[in-house]
Amino acid sequence: MKFTCSQKKLSNSISIVQKAISPRSTLPILEGIFVKAYKGILKLIGNDLDLGIESVLEANIEEEGAIVISSRIFGDIIRKLPECEVEVKVSDNYLVTITALNSQFQIQGVKPDDYPDLKEVKEYEPVEIEQSLLKEMIQNTIFAVATDETRPVLTGGLVEIHNEDINIVCLDGYSLALKKGKIDSNTEVDVIIPGKTLNEISRIVDNSDEKINITIDDKHVLFDMGYTRIISRLLSGEFINYSQIIPQNYKTRVKIDAKSLYDSIERVSILAREGRNNLIKLNIKEDRLIIDSNSEIGTAHEELPIVMEGKELLIAFNSRYFMDILKGIGNEEVYIDFTTNISPCVFRPIEGDNFTYLLLPVRINA
Repeated sequence: MKFTCSQKKLSNSISIVQKAISPRSTLPILEGIFVKAYKGILKLIGNDLDLGIESVLEANIEEEGAIVISSRIFGDIIRKLPECEVEVKVSDNYLVTITALNSQFQIQGVKPDDYPDLKEVKEYEPVEIEQSLLKEMIQNTIFAVATDETRPVLTGGLVEIHNEDINIVCLDGYSLALKKGKIDSNTEVDVIIPGKTLNEISRIVDNSDEKINITIDDKHVLFDMGYTRIISRLLSGEFINYSQIIPQNYKTRVKIDAKSLYDSIERVSILAREGRNNLIKLNIKEDRLIIDSNSEIGTAHEELPIVMEGKELLIAFNSRYFMDILKGIGNEEVYIDFTTNISPCVFRPIEGDNFTYLLLPVRINA
């Protein structure tokens, strides 16, 4: 095998497929990148059996062939090279020679025959969604994916596609994140996609209006961007009926600017991090919100103007979880609804219903 291609494009493709490679795989061959050169195309694959990523780029192919190369070493070498044409040549004993300007490296590759194929997903009735919308929906919900493996379904995000509506829901023991979007589709599907897959997709897709095709079968999902294909297993099981755990009524409602609240909590949490549970206390008064934190090394206090409906309330939260939600909301006004100081609060938009967040408080003495 022998080919030449752009260092920049090759480095970018390596970075993409590396997102599916585990450095401590039970199969040593999966710690490498599968590289295949044919018909003017260079195909790279990373695969951990649960998640597979394929990236293709144009290259000048002098000799066709395939090989598996150490992901870490190959990636480090190509990234450190200057922006130029890179030549890669593989000898009969799978010795890889990489040449660029005045640099040359030789590393031992592996025979590709035992590298597992990516799962096949029949591309039947794919759903189209703008990359920027998918990226936003994932980034605004992924923080609420559970990391506790005792409830496997919660380690993924529920993706609901009902005709023109698409929802992503993530839920752990402390918070719930629901983001809604609109697509042009007549599909009806509910699937649970692993959190790792969603996280890596959000890093790969562009912040653009270019479309990505999503195809779902019984066990796998395919995200097709043309030059990049991401195939992941689905999680089996029944997701929690999240709509039943979102309170519909409130006794206290606060209208506040999310960005101003985020900034205040971020400052107060400097000291909250020194205590237990990143604890902050919110004292909701008639026209202002008082935010306090206490630790062994000091105290912090902030006040913000609010519009309040209902009763005054003293309630406490983990500041990190609270900030994750506010970051997802962004720079807009928001309603925060409360019932009691031991019941979850709900974040809702002032207009519409494109998001809903729920957060459990931390119990404190009244």
